[in-house]
Amino acid sequence: MASWAALSPSIVEYFEGEDFYRCGYCKNESGSRSNGMWAHSMTVQDYQDLIDRGWRRSGKYVYKPVMNQTCCPQYTIRCRPLQFQPSKSHKKVLKKMLKFLAKGEISKGNCEDEPMEPTVEDAVSSDFGLINKLDIHCDLKTLNDDLKKSLESEEKKKAKREESNEITHSQDMEEKLGSGEPSCSVKVHTAPQPGRGADLSKPPCRKAKEIRKERKRLKLMQQNPAGEREGFQAQCQPSSLLPPKTKSNQPKSLEDLIFESLPENASHKLEVRLVPVSFEDPEFKSSFSQSFSLYVKYQMAIHQDPPDECGKTEFTRFLCSSPLETENSPNGPDCGYGSFHQQYWLDGKIIAVGVIDILPYCVSSVYLYYDPDYSFLSLGVYSALREIAFTRQLHEKTPQLSYYYMGFYIHSCPKMKYKGQYRPSDLLCPETYVWVPIEQCLPSLEKSKYCRFNQDPEAGFIHKSLKS
Repeated sequence: MASWAALSPSIVEYFEGEDFYRCGYCKNESGSRSNGMWAHSMTVQDYQDLIDRGWRRSGKYVYKPVMNQTCCPQYTIRCRPLQFQPSKSHKKVLKKMLKFLAKGEISKGNCEDEPMEPTVEDAVSSDFGLINKLDIHCDLKTLNDDLKKSLESEEKKKAKREESNEITHSQDMEEKLGSGEPSCSVKVHTAPQPGRGADLSKPPCRKAKEIRKERKRLKLMQQNPAGEREGFQAQCQPSSLLPPKTKSNQPKSLEDLIFESLPENASHKLEVRLVPVSFEDPEFKSSFSQSFSLYVKYQMAIHQDPPDECGKTEFTRFLCSSPLETENSPNGPDCGYGSFHQQYWLDGKIIAVGVIDILPYCVSSVYLYYDPDYSFLSLGVYSALREIAFTRQLHEKTPQLSYYYMGFYIHSCPKMKYKGQYRPSDLLCPETYVWVPIEQCLPSLEKSKYCRFNQDPEAGFIHKSLKS
């Protein structure tokens, strides 16, 4: 493995002119156009600079779409993992995996081919703001004085008048309803009878049941004023406003959702291994046959490739041959920089492989293939979330490594728009090569396939594809 101080220069063979070929997205026979070059070897920093100019590799072939001419413009997209919060649909996928691992449960629906839910901000609501606004206080001293005055007035009224129809009615209601919850209000205002105005100089009328409750409460407070204070406060505060006892208003992090502990008798065991793409690596070499078989199964089932188009030569050239030199840096990640296979082992067999490049400023996703028998686990979504979490892990050791590149975003292709659901994310302006939040780009993309995202008129058009 090369050290950071002694690196070989990048060696590329640039192909003159533009390639015209069949588009894999809209199926136009000659609508896809790009520039390309063969990279015999390349430093990770050079490739980082290239993908920040709209280039991308397929094996050792590095290409860049001619954005204003190709039928389906492909915009480089990156996610910002440090600010990433999983959406509701992401959480469902993670919970589905945990249920499968813990109990062997297989959820129906939500297979890999189904569209994901639109990404929205997951609002985390709590009652604390409402509590602060209401600012409820139960002042027993004030309550005690109010009760005495109110009760004295009620006694005088009761002595001067004959049996009240209102009280009789209240007693009947009490027999029907039984005892109710204590009221927080100490003064209950009732509406005036029809045809009469409310006499504001007199205490408001109250029902006999409420009067008896307040008498009992006052008697208890006089007998044990210190002991009743705390209990009455708890009664007086509505249950909906009581602060939660154990729940936190903080949402679970991505890591909390992924690495939630499983029971000791879990039905399945999932292990994710990071393996360098090198036939000199013993782990890569020993798992090559199984990984290749999985690739063939995936290509034939998901992409309907004939057997002669997904042979060992194609697999090696496409996913096991990388121009990137593996490099180690004192301040870099422990695994070093370069190309890797992130293998997902379930109960001792590989069910998915994510091909990634670890670069100075990002983790770049290259490809994913998985066992179609496990499509119910939404492995495409799950692996992307694992790669975002992995980027965050690398960032702890290497602060400048803070982005997750998801390849190309193709707004005109519905099957490729899912990449925009990992927020926050940015698209690369095809003219000025500045990153623009995807929310600002989408309105323009709805009107035109090809767009300049940078609205700064002072920013010039960078014509040369390789110009830095």
